Amino acid sequence: MSVRINDIAPDFTAESTAGTIKFHEWLGDSYAIIFSHPRDFTPVCTTEFGAVAQLAGEFAKRNTKVIGVSVDSVEDHGKWKRDIEAFSGSPADFPIIDDTSLTVAKAYDMLPAEFYLPSEGRTPANTATVRTVYIVGPDKKVRLTMTYPMSVGRNFAEILRALDAVQATDGVPLATPANWVPGQDVIVALSLNNEQAQEKYGDLDIRLPYLRFAKSPK
Repeated sequence: MSVRINDIAPDFTAESTAGTIKFHEWLGDSYAIIFSHPRDFTPVCTTEFGAVAQLAGEFAKRNTKVIGVSVDSVEDHGKWKRDIEAFSGSPADFPIIDDTSLTVAKAYDMLPAEFYLPSEGRTPANTATVRTVYIVGPDKKVRLTMTYPMSVGRNFAEILRALDAVQATDGVPLATPANWVPGQDVIVALSLNNEQAQEKYGDLDIRLPYLRFAKSPK
């Protein structure tokens, strides 16, 4: 069964490079980004984990924890981390889950339509699209999902932008327009009439009866 936006993110207990992780407990009152990979010691994945390591301070500023999932062992993850750190020039301090059992991959519906795990000689192609991103809120609900094929490296600037948009609109009658970045105007939801919207958010820039912009709240 697929994991959809507003579903409670499946809880799990797994070993990781940071010890045993009980996901909901580990999440606490933070946001989380889960990002998964088909195998350690692969080129695109190494660049992606390196990008996450470089952005550690940005995620921390946003009260967001990051956790990697890869279908290899903690021992392999520990060795791979050295490559990630050498490539990126930044410490890879976020936990990486040991998902050799595919427990997390299956719970989050990360696997492609057709996948198989040979007993010997497994390659990344056997679990090709275990390359998914989930943003999870402090209430443990899934806020956003993205899935990439093996050949396309993820844009972590976009993932950070999406996280900003999720946080800016979380629990308030606002939305963000196409290509929005923090500081730009936001869209006021139609659940508020013009008077209510002005009282709450100040002057409106009304482009169409159903498209009303306001300054982004601080």
